[in-house]
Amino acid sequence: MKKIIALALSLLMVFAIVACTAAPANSGSDKYEIAMVTDVGALMDKSFNQGTWEGCEAYAKEHGLTYKYYQPANGSEATDDDRYDAMKAAVQGGAKVIVTPGFLQGNALEKAAKEFPEVKFIFIDGWSMGLDNVSGIAYKEEQSGYLAGYAAVMEGYTKLGFCGGGGGTNPACCRYGYGFVQGAEAAAEAKGVDVEIKYTWQYGASFSASPELQTMVGGWYEKGTEIVFSAGGSIFNSITAAAAANDAKVIGVDVDQSYESDTVVTSALKGLTASVKWALAKVYDGTWAEISGANSASLGAESDAVGLPTATWSLKNWTVAEYEALLASIKSGAVVVDNTLLEADAIAAQPFKHVTIQYV
Repeated sequence: MKKIIALALSLLMVFAIVACTAAPANSGSDKYEIAMVTDVGALMDKSFNQGTWEGCEAYAKEHGLTYKYYQPANGSEATDDDRYDAMKAAVQGGAKVIVTPGFLQGNALEKAAKEFPEVKFIFIDGWSMGLDNVSGIAYKEEQSGYLAGYAAVMEGYTKLGFCGGGGGTNPACCRYGYGFVQGAEAAAEAKGVDVEIKYTWQYGASFSASPELQTMVGGWYEKGTEIVFSAGGSIFNSITAAAAANDAKVIGVDVDQSYESDTVVTSALKGLTASVKWALAKVYDGTWAEISGANSASLGAESDAVGLPTATWSLKNWTVAEYEALLASIKSGAVVVDNTLLEADAIAAQPFKHVTIQYV
């Protein structure tokens, strides 16, 4: 881990990593009690960072607490040291609780949590570290992906695409992708149709938009792909640009992305904002021990933490009632979505009867 070698360098680093909101207008404080350290990508990324931040902001405003976000230096190339420096800056800025979205935060978070045991850390998309001041909160993205894949095929699409972030090793994106394929397979069986899926992790390792990704997905659309599931933060911008140019469609991820592009038919949601508020409440209501230490939370349909946004989707051939029936079946356990963590091309190697996967 990087050590601060001079005071001047330390101050430069703090200025490099810090970006903040205003504190509540009547606080008169230069200390910020609730802090968030961003994952890769922009704060308002229309996806993972944004959903997490909105939970922090909402809870802080509702309870009159000061709040601030910190972005690690070096953007998409941020290292564990950069993330640790951001967390340390948050502690020095007065944070009593730090929310850290993204599994890449793990190494830095563990170091910071051990160094600052008086500060509580909420690790979104994380895991239990056995530390009393850390709460790991994970989601059953495979369930949300399943609903999205099922919806796409029931709507009538048979030529699908999936673009994942994290280079094929990000657990959340892998679960989204595997769930998506399982849902497409189940709907294809129900309808008696065959489905083709182009499946890739190319150009998504950094979760950033790129001309290369837009060109590749544009080629998919030109050759007949009808709808693509974008599961990787800001790669969404490249995929929606390609869809708009080809009068094609997109499935968003994490948050309801229909507000960002007319190409979005629906989005595979996880309740980031609600679950961040839920975890923050446990910091302040005396129930922190329920989700910290050896305990962790894995939130899915049974917790209303995954789903599709029925109020804004543009599906015409699959009804809200049918969706709710499927969601209820997942909640009850009547429908079980395989949550095996399959990375990269392992998903393409699974034996599906109605789905053919072209791994790109």
